[in-house]
Amino acid sequence: MTLGMRPMELVVTLLINVIPLAVVLYLLKLLVRFLKLSIGEMEERARVRKDKEPEAAEMRRSLSLTLREQREACGMTQEFVAHSLGVSRQAVSKWENGSSDPSTTNFIALAELYEVDPAGLIKGIAQGKKDS
Repeated sequence: MTLGMRPMELVVTLLINVIPLAVVLYLLKLLVRFLKLSIGEMEERARVRKDKEPEAAEMRRSLSLTLREQREACGMTQEFVAHSLGVSRQAVSKWENGSSDPSTTNFIALAELYEVDPAGLIKGIAQGKKDS
C-alpha cells in the first residue's frame, strides 16, 4: 500500500496519522503532571492544617474561656448577652464552649457590652493561651 506512494504522499499520510496521536499523548502527559502536582499540593495543605490544629484548638479554648469569664464578671446571663447583641442564646453558648467563634462585629459588640477594650479581650485570650 505505501510502496506505491510517492514520498510526499507518504509524508502527508504519516502526518495525518501520527501528529494527532502525538498531540494526544503530550496532552495526557501534561494532565498526569498536573494531577501529580495537585495531589501533592492537597497533601501539603492537609499536613499544614493538621500541624496547626492543636494551636487553633488552644486559641479557641482560650477565646471561649475569656468570653465566659468576662460575661460572668459582669454578672450577665447568656440570654441577656444574646438579646443585647441580637443573636440567639445558643450562639453565645457556642462561643463560650468553643464550638464556634463570634464574627468580628460580634466580638467588638461583646467587648463594648462587657465595657472592655477589644484589645483587652484579645490580651485575655493571649494570657489564657500562655496559662494553659
